[in-house]
Amino acid sequence: MEIKNRIWMTGSLDWYALVDGQEVWLGKREVPIPLEEGNAWINQIGDSFKIENGTIVHVGRVAPPEITW
Repeated sequence: MEIKNRIWMTGSLDWYALVDGQEVWLGKREVPIPLEEGNAWINQIGDSFKIENGTIVHVGRVAPPEITW
């Protein structure tokens, strides 16, 4: 499957994408690799994403996941 968004990873392993013309932080380890149709995830600040029709879409904002060390 081909992702239609432009995505990239920085040297600090942060994933970014252009979503609706805006540069958006997708997350770090929570981003599923490889990206496949139907994948969904929530990044550390609570932004929720899903892949629909080969495009990463921002679903909305939810409560950030609780981090346990």
